[in-house]
Amino acid sequence: MQKKINLKNKEVMYSLRESKRARCLRITIHPGGELSATLPRGMNIGKLEEFILQKADWILRRINLAKKRKPAFLLPKSSRREYLKNKKKAFELAKGKIEELNEAYNFQCKRISIRNQKSRWGSCSRKGNINLNYKIVFLPEKYLNYIIVHELCHLKEFNHSKRFWDLVSQVIPDYKNIRKEFRNL
Repeated sequence: MQKKINLKNKEVMYSLRESKRARCLRITIHPGGELSATLPRGMNIGKLEEFILQKADWILRRINLAKKRKPAFLLPKSSRREYLKNKKKAFELAKGKIEELNEAYNFQCKRISIRNQKSRWGSCSRKGNINLNYKIVFLPEKYLNYIIVHELCHLKEFNHSKRFWDLVSQVIPDYKNIRKEFRNL
C-alpha cells in the first residue's frame, strides 16, 4: 500500500507492508531512493509514522544519496520467474566458488541451497548447510567471493567475533573495504 508522509516540509511517498513475522518496525531505503516500511501485524500505524518522523533527517539524507548514486550493477526485481530462471546457474556458481575458496580452509559444508531471499545474501546453519541468494549470479566477483568466504567461515565460527574476521582475512585481506562498498551499494 502506498502512503504519504511530510518530512521536513517535503512530501515523501513510502510503501507500507504489514507482516505477521515482523517483530519490530523497519524502514528501508532502496537503491533508487524509494522508502518502504514494514509494520508488525496489529501495531498501530501511528507508531510507524512517529518512528519515521523521528528518523526524518536520516531518511532524507539516505534518499538523496541513493538517488545520486549510480548502481555499479543492476539486480533484477525479486520474482519467482527470475528465481527459477537463475536457480541452477546460481547453484553451479556457488558450488564451484565454495570448492575453490574452501581450499584455504578445508571446512565441511554439508549442503548448498539456493533461495529467493529479499534481504539476505547468505546464511549458514549450525548443521553445516550454506544458503545463498540466487542473485549471486549478478554480482561482481569480489562481492561474490566475500559472501562465499563469509558463509564458509561461519562453518568454523558461528558468530562475528575477532576469530571469525581473522578467518575471513586469510582469503580476503581487504574484506573491510569490500564489505563497506557492498553495504553502500
